[in-house]
Amino acid sequence: KLLSSEDLSAFRLTDEKAEEREVYGMNKFGQGCMLARRLVERGVRFVEVSYGGWDMHNDIDENMEDQGTVLDTALSALLSDLKAKGLLETTLVVLCSEFGRSPKINSRSGRDHHPKVFSTLLAGGPVKGGTIYGSSDKAGEAVADKQTTIQDFHSTVGHAMGMDVNQATMSPGNRPFTVGDKGEVISAVFA
Repeated sequence: KLLSSEDLSAFRLTDEKAEEREVYGMNKFGQGCMLARRLVERGVRFVEVSYGGWDMHNDIDENMEDQGTVLDTALSALLSDLKAKGLLETTLVVLCSEFGRSPKINSRSGRDHHPKVFSTLLAGGPVKGGTIYGSSDKAGEAVADKQTTIQDFHSTVGHAMGMDVNQATMSPGNRPFTVGDKGEVISAVFA
């Protein structure tokens, strides 16, 4: 039944015009973002697109131009497409990583892992466009304003999706948990 379902047509990216596919970028991430839009159009509630790695421990100047272009092209196409189709106001787009990058260039002309300070992006849904929340110090080594925890981030995303982030849910092992582990919702990012 699943294999004969009409819902599988979402995965046929070749149904899109070639020039529209090219707007996203003819690479794994770009086509993944186009697939995400096609799935959202069909009512899929949660979609994850993985970039597949952002490590630039070596030669960051060379690598950033290529990887940054792939990310910027696909993400801007996704946001523009969702907006044009009237889906951005009901779709939350989250761009994040598990840690940041050291502000210091290492001996291999790259940047190493740096969990003390990093950025995330929220767009669409109830998020107020153009909002910047928090800042790093001048050197980019530590948080200077509005320290936010991972729990706060998860609670904010859950809240944006309409979840009661304070409601305890029991795990199969009978352990209570909440979305974001009782983090604070960052209400300043919402319209």
